[in-house]
Amino acid sequence: MTTKIEVGFAIPERVVLIDRQMLKAYADASGDQNPIHQSEEVAVSVGLPNVIAHGMLTMALVGKYVTDWSGGTASVKEFGARFIKPVIVPAGEKVDLTINGTVTEVSGDQIKVDLVATSAGIKVLGMAKAVVIKK
Repeated sequence: MTTKIEVGFAIPERVVLIDRQMLKAYADASGDQNPIHQSEEVAVSVGLPNVIAHGMLTMALVGKYVTDWSGGTASVKEFGARFIKPVIVPAGEKVDLTINGTVTEVSGDQIKVDLVATSAGIKVLGMAKAVVIKK
């Protein structure tokens, strides 16, 4: 963080592409083998439009955005969000997770950031916020 950070500062947008291969790798790494993240048949049978990304994968990608901007995991004091819509991942496609953030408060060495995460133009996280320590 070498730029002067003030209220209203926009953190550069990042687009992460998610595909079924990423879902499988996350399932294997996390141990979350829920079939709604891998099988269209199962996902549709429970009322979903298609396979969906793991909510915690979505959170992890947004968290990575925050840590990359703030200078590392040690600088993140708080991070949280609510899952409001799934990231839908059809077979053979790469879908976007578009992330951006805006500084809402600077108090001493703490910076509060509101985060927005969308996929296909639909907001997927609500009340997404982080507090980071200036380095």
